[in-house]
Amino acid sequence: MNVILVAVNAKYIHSNLAVYCLKAYAKEYGRDIAIAEYTINQTTDEILMDLFERKPDVLCFSCYIWNIEYVKEIVIEIKKILPYTDIWIGGPEVSYDSKKVLEMLPEVFGVMKGEGEETFLDIMKWYESKETGKLFDIRGITFRFGEKVVENEWRAVMDLSKVPFVYDTLDDFENKIIYYESSRGCPFSCSYCLSSVDKCLRFRDIDMVKKELAFFLQQKVPQVKFVDRTFNCRHDYVKEIWRYLIRHDNGITNFHFEISADLLDEEEIEIIRSMRPGLIQLEIGVQSTNERTVREIRRTMKFEKVAETVRRIHKAGNIHQHLDLIAGLPYEDYESFRKSFNDVYALRAEQLQLGFLKVLKGSYMEEQKEEYGLLYKEKPPYEVLATKWLSYEEIARLKQVEEMVEVYYNSSQFVNTMEELEKEFSDAFAMFEALAVFYKEHGYTGRNHSRAARFEILFEFAGQLAPSKGELYRELLTYDFYLRENAKNRPAFAKEETIEKEWLREFYKKETEEHKYLKGYERYEVRQLRKMTHVERFEKISEKPVYVLFDYQNRNPLNHQAAKFLILQESRLDSPAEEKLGGIGE
Repeated sequence: MNVILVAVNAKYIHSNLAVYCLKAYAKEYGRDIAIAEYTINQTTDEILMDLFERKPDVLCFSCYIWNIEYVKEIVIEIKKILPYTDIWIGGPEVSYDSKKVLEMLPEVFGVMKGEGEETFLDIMKWYESKETGKLFDIRGITFRFGEKVVENEWRAVMDLSKVPFVYDTLDDFENKIIYYESSRGCPFSCSYCLSSVDKCLRFRDIDMVKKELAFFLQQKVPQVKFVDRTFNCRHDYVKEIWRYLIRHDNGITNFHFEISADLLDEEEIEIIRSMRPGLIQLEIGVQSTNERTVREIRRTMKFEKVAETVRRIHKAGNIHQHLDLIAGLPYEDYESFRKSFNDVYALRAEQLQLGFLKVLKGSYMEEQKEEYGLLYKEKPPYEVLATKWLSYEEIARLKQVEEMVEVYYNSSQFVNTMEELEKEFSDAFAMFEALAVFYKEHGYTGRNHSRAARFEILFEFAGQLAPSKGELYRELLTYDFYLRENAKNRPAFAKEETIEKEWLREFYKKETEEHKYLKGYERYEVRQLRKMTHVERFEKISEKPVYVLFDYQNRNPLNHQAAKFLILQESRLDSPAEEKLGGIGE
């Protein structure tokens, strides 16, 4: 028997944990099972040809909101060229309306609903036995029986510790993000989400988790992304894992967790603050700061506690924090969302994700669509178009704001310029609104811009907004540019270099002898040092002219900015200056 588990991922760097779990759980049939991973960026012809050459007896597709349309196309076409191949599909996008899915896709033989490990193993046993009647005994499936569609009852959730570790070898995961699951289910019942549908939160055995994390650390994988929906919902569990990571930190591996910040206790916050910069990163779902909205979507989030916790973690300067907002929630109109945005933006997390409500099949939000006046796209990802409180015109404006936030905030490339620019507006949201309007009026929207072009556009925007501060913005943009870029060519918006060549030669010559700034560069000569660093002179961003040395071999793991050193012009090559540039780059 030749069974292929097919995963169609969003990007090459992604992998599909689900298909690997299915194969690992059905290990007694391991020789009969293969995994085929593709991406939605490949042509369907490429995938069809590859699957055809493998001549599978059974194809099983993993379906999600972001790949379902692509999978449908493949399923329809593959059945034409492999008419005798049985096709199964599974995943959250087909589990909750499986009968309707089979009616829409006559090419599909069956649907695996919910958790798939035990169900897939039973299906493999069924194929081995060839006894058709036994299909009726397999829980968690909907299937065709002649002209009928039969829907069996759902399967009870399983013990997560029974799922084998899928990363015995990393050969199949080179240059890919490693996904890991230490719990399933969610303690909350958010109306827009499916994670709490089974109402059963389970944890993997802690000793197993430690052993498996040890493998990642020993292999020095770049990143492990926990897929747990609320990682910190059990205090003893999270503390033990975080302490283990601190004790066994290899200085390289980063661990990503999705948490509820208001659940963190004092001890957990102190554990976080003690970590190596870059050891972990946190994704925190705020969604809205409108109290009525939060109650309506069945969340228990207390924003005051979230804000306090995020500020404390941010102050330690060692953790990348990613905060989420959702536009289109009930009772959140445009002005309410503006307030939610400003509340969250003021926390200065490393990233602020402005997302839009997706009305998922099977969710409580879908049940309330008439009550909320929800209009949303018919095709995945079922994104909101309008609500009783938010018009489509306003959604479109928020889409433009989202793009500006992604480019000018989340990229961490314009940090100092944007902080100064915000002073020109009543609030941060107004700044991104104005920038979006500027893009649209000047024909910049919808075009692919180079990184340098984004700087040019922002300089143009700032110049029109505050002509008297043009030179300040020019220097701020230059400062931000060199914080990230070891550029061979000077950007067009920057002034010509004003550093005396003799001063520069003297500086690097002395640095190769004394290494006051560039520690660990002792084996490099002057020419090499100059290639790995940059020195820029600034006159406007400080009370007095300063030289700034940018070190590109040593970067901040949270925002990838170069290490920098300030040298007062008057002190020439004396010891590193202690003064701050008026808050710039702190």
